[in-house]
Amino acid sequence: MSKKYRIGILGATGTVGQRFIQLLENHPQFEITALAASDRSTGKPFAEACAWKLPGAMPENVKHITVEPIAPPLDCEIVFSSLPSSVARETEEAFARAGYAVISNSSSYRMDADVPLLIPEINHEHLGLIEIQQRKRGFGKGFIVTNPNCAVVSLAPPLAALHRRFGVESVIVTTLQAISGAGYPGVPSLDITDNVVPYIAGEEPKVETETQKILGKFTDGAIEKADFTVSAQCFRVHVIDGHTASVRVNLKETTTLEDVIEAIQSFPTLKLYSSPPKFMDFCDEPSRPQPRLDRDAGKGMTITVGRLFPDNVFDYRFVSLSHNTVRGAAGAAILNAELLIDKGII
Repeated sequence: MSKKYRIGILGATGTVGQRFIQLLENHPQFEITALAASDRSTGKPFAEACAWKLPGAMPENVKHITVEPIAPPLDCEIVFSSLPSSVARETEEAFARAGYAVISNSSSYRMDADVPLLIPEINHEHLGLIEIQQRKRGFGKGFIVTNPNCAVVSLAPPLAALHRRFGVESVIVTTLQAISGAGYPGVPSLDITDNVVPYIAGEEPKVETETQKILGKFTDGAIEKADFTVSAQCFRVHVIDGHTASVRVNLKETTTLEDVIEAIQSFPTLKLYSSPPKFMDFCDEPSRPQPRLDRDAGKGMTITVGRLFPDNVFDYRFVSLSHNTVRGAAGAAILNAELLIDKGII
């Protein structure tokens, strides 16, 4: 029997923390041994501290774990962080400095030059930053790895396929983002019902810059960001789960529609425990992808791409969809941890 790594979750009572717990139930490589949250929850059994908001019952294995403060030490080897950015930076650094592998869903460290911003299928070579980070920050054996903004996860994979094959020159994206992306209780019902909100604080710069970092090259100990521009507008829509991206792209090389589709369909899938059978699934039905129908593809870990056509202004246009709290948050971090184990870093 292979080793089970001991897991701690920071921000365990929040919606992303709950998704971590749900996805880690019966995971063959991981065992939850520590849960941490804010002062109002500490000292209580998790079942008492947490108002469970996900479908299905709270897993039995966490109900009696006492919630601890969000500070080291914790009884674990790997820390998954779903902390708000207001406290994440200081806390995650404290855990890394104390020797923990910190895998963060927070935005605090994503754009730091020495911190990997990972989608494992796309840029696992960026893990080379860890050794540089440890040396620069004096972390010893601890380190920080991040996963992207939940909207970037629906956009970056098809762009990676096109950039690798043809080169991307410029991108315009409009995101239609689910209300679960705002956490709980999220967007007030009178703001979102019968409405589309054309503003999500801080979201557009994240979409524009994180995409360039993820698709950049690890060269001479640093990330050379991808040399294309991204222009983003981000909208909150009345959908519970599933972020949709409407994308227009100019390519550096002239190519056919068939070759563009083939580049997306043939992009390699990893063989980690949480990897879906298909990293990206191309759907040629004219009305797809749709959040309600497609967000759970590959247990929420598959990116669904459709509506791919030549464009009248740009070269091509397409729509891509991801499950924002699975592939876009907790599932992404868990996949990163599996990658780190596979590469022998953990």
